Amino acid sequence: MPALWIAHVTVTDAEAYAKYAELAGPAIAAHGGQFIARGGRFVQLEGRERPRNVVARFPSVEAAVACYNSPEYQAALDHARGASERELMVVETSE
Repeated sequence: MPALWIAHVTVTDAEAYAKYAELAGPAIAAHGGQFIARGGRFVQLEGRERPRNVVARFPSVEAAVACYNSPEYQAALDHARGASERELMVVETSE
């Protein structure tokens, strides 16, 4: 079943985070991920607000987790650590 990769992010170092974004996009695409939303308009109804929200669709939970654990994504993530506060989850869809 398809899965959604959902990230809620507060960027604290825009320059370093830009390098993360540059490398993360290709890593996500290489694992079958397609962006649905990237930092667009949102309304926070509950919980902690993060100014950047990203949703990507993957073929499966396993594909999303494999992407996260891949050397390419981990190399990208090295630039996000210390440059952002993030929550990231993968949720299987009902489709």
